Amino acid sequence: MGPTWTLVDLPGYGYALKARTERDRFQQMIAGYLCGRANLNCVFVLIDSRHEPQTIDLEFVGWLLGERVPFALVFSKADKVKPGRVQANIELFQAKIAPWCEELPRVFITSAETRAGRPELLAFIRERVASAAAGE
Repeated sequence: MGPTWTLVDLPGYGYALKARTERDRFQQMIAGYLCGRANLNCVFVLIDSRHEPQTIDLEFVGWLLGERVPFALVFSKADKVKPGRVQANIELFQAKIAPWCEELPRVFITSAETRAGRPELLAFIRERVASAAAGE
């Protein structure tokens, strides 16, 4: 892809089931990582497109907005439900976060199984890497 870049896969929300002290420690670690990176280009928030907006996803997006962390929404598992349901869930999610942001974040609809959305997501990454390399 050109200039050096790193993709970091952070653990998902499964930590929410852990003991409160462990969950708090984990949240602090993630917050420190995301807020302490001057070269952080974009966080990809993976959201299961089969479901209506989940509180935990909305809270995380609200936190990213509050901290001014750049992010995009990646709606996964789009092959598991009808396209109309995927679009309806995305629109519900956008409606929930719209009051919190000046501009809605970029949205990608993906499927690991069919590879839907892969070209668009990779093109976006290339654009972000090129912009960062150019100092933009």
